Amino acid sequence: MESWHGTTILAVRKNGKAVIAGDGQVSLGQTVIKPNARKVRRLGAEDSFGGGVVGGFAGATADAFTLFERLERKLEQHHGQLMRAAVELAKDWRTDKYLRNLEAMMIVADKEVTLVLTGNGDVLEPGSGVAAIGSGGNFALAAASALYDYEEDPETIARKAMAIAAEICVYTNGNLTVETIDGAGAA
Repeated sequence: MESWHGTTILAVRKNGKAVIAGDGQVSLGQTVIKPNARKVRRLGAEDSFGGGVVGGFAGATADAFTLFERLERKLEQHHGQLMRAAVELAKDWRTDKYLRNLEAMMIVADKEVTLVLTGNGDVLEPGSGVAAIGSGGNFALAAASALYDYEEDPETIARKAMAIAAEICVYTNGNLTVETIDGAGAA
């Protein structure tokens, strides 16, 4: 059985903003099944969690939505503290028999921190202000890293890097969803 492929999620944190961008392509084998999937979203209500948490996912869609729902519950339990909520989710993800079988990765960001979450129990904070996951993640990461010192606006960096990834990776397209959090800590 062929598996679903294709996602590029990129996070850029610079000059008081955090941006997460994701492409819209979902592929099955060599066929594009959907060109405009929405893989980046805000978590919780607009005014919840101290002004917002955004996240993007790579992997199985149903699994990712399960993880988003669990993360929202953890954020509510921990009063919007993203780091603490992410660590608690990662613990559950690694130890819970049901969650352990979920096939997805996430990038999440709030005003203070950007994190990559994996099913191995990883909660990784990028040291450079840039993180990426998915099929085209390494292409987007390389492009954003190269642009980082030359471009001031993180959304511009994200859009240009995603365009480069879409030109190189057959599982990435240019239909972007971009979410921004203003007032983020400086990278």
